[in-house]
Amino acid sequence: MRRKMVNSPITYAFGMLAMMVPVQAFSAFYSYYYVEKLGLGIGLATLARTIYLIWDAANQPLFGYWSDRTRTRYGRRKPWIYASMPLFVLTFVMVFAVPEGTKGMDLFYWFLVSLLLYETVSTVLWVNYGALFPELFRGDKPRAKASAVQQAFQIVALLIGTALTPIIFTEYGFRNMALLYSLVFIVFMWICMWTVREREDARKVEPLKFADAFRATLKNKNFWIFNLANSFAQTVNGLLSSIIPFYAKYALGIPESQTSILLASVFVSVIPLVAVWYFVVRKLGGRRGWQLSLAVYGLSVIPLWFAQGLGGGIAAGVMAGFGLAGFLVSPAVLSSRIVDLDAAVTGRRREGVYTAVAGFITRSSGLISAVAFWIVGLLFGYVSGDNPGPNPEATFRYLISAVPFGLLLVAFLISLMIRRGPLDDPQKDNG
Repeated sequence: MRRKMVNSPITYAFGMLAMMVPVQAFSAFYSYYYVEKLGLGIGLATLARTIYLIWDAANQPLFGYWSDRTRTRYGRRKPWIYASMPLFVLTFVMVFAVPEGTKGMDLFYWFLVSLLLYETVSTVLWVNYGALFPELFRGDKPRAKASAVQQAFQIVALLIGTALTPIIFTEYGFRNMALLYSLVFIVFMWICMWTVREREDARKVEPLKFADAFRATLKNKNFWIFNLANSFAQTVNGLLSSIIPFYAKYALGIPESQTSILLASVFVSVIPLVAVWYFVVRKLGGRRGWQLSLAVYGLSVIPLWFAQGLGGGIAAGVMAGFGLAGFLVSPAVLSSRIVDLDAAVTGRRREGVYTAVAGFITRSSGLISAVAFWIVGLLFGYVSGDNPGPNPEATFRYLISAVPFGLLLVAFLISLMIRRGPLDDPQKDNG
């Protein structure tokens, strides 16, 4: 292997591409598939998602702690990722391979079980992949660069997972879409892991005991503020991707065949805008760049309320893409700095625990999203594709614009609680 490929920001970003293609297809279309296509009631769908999200939040800290304690000659994270790869494929296909004729409670049970299995394997992958970032890239500038590259790949994955997915499942069905994306996952994740070399020094120090590890993490005030704000902002990411198919149909009045164009308008615009935010974060630093991104993101969702037709939807989508780009780039730099400061205090690098507990906090975003969908649906009478109620347009205008604006306003106000201090101190850039 060429030396320049080892721990390269590009090959590391292949892992993001690998996971986000199927994950984005899942996030954007699993509700649409079960509620709109298969006719699962929104109440049962919300119940299943709530159970799934509670389990997701509960298992994150355990997987992070076990990852930090792993000691093998291959590293702490790679063995977990390699073991999870085939299981991820099986569970992802299961979500979109509902046996023909499954209805009612049988459909609910299939939905619930497949969600729980898929979530468990996904958690193992995300915790270990995310924990590699602050270990492999040291210093604000290398991290800003690596984050920008990673997010550019993520946007490509978002584009494939959202804009291309309707074309694929319309032509070949949801099951075959899942099989195709599973192949993409295996190829790019293997390349990523083949080029990753974990640092020897990171696993030489004896890890903290379970209670001590979480006690030290939970005492970190900046960590809690950062992730609480992110949980509200992350909810918006999920809402935008999952609500756009409904928004296109009921609010913009465009055919399903044009949904891909609308989705592309959001995510294609993000790719060059990631570079803009890379320079902004380098200039302002992690904390201020992150706070600015939340403010801009909040303003950027307002035009979605006023959009009409495909042209208006595209224009509003591009504006939302600018805000989304900022939020994709900025958090990684600040979260890595939080881990560095913890390592300076404890003498141990605990990326796994921090990544897992952060996931535990931000997983509330999925619950907030599910509850928002349910409440707004109740207010306007939307039940399912078979019973959309008297005003489905208002339902999805609120869900794609008004609700995200309120969530991002809360996120921005919380972010202001992190003030100038050690997080603003420049760190030596020693990639």
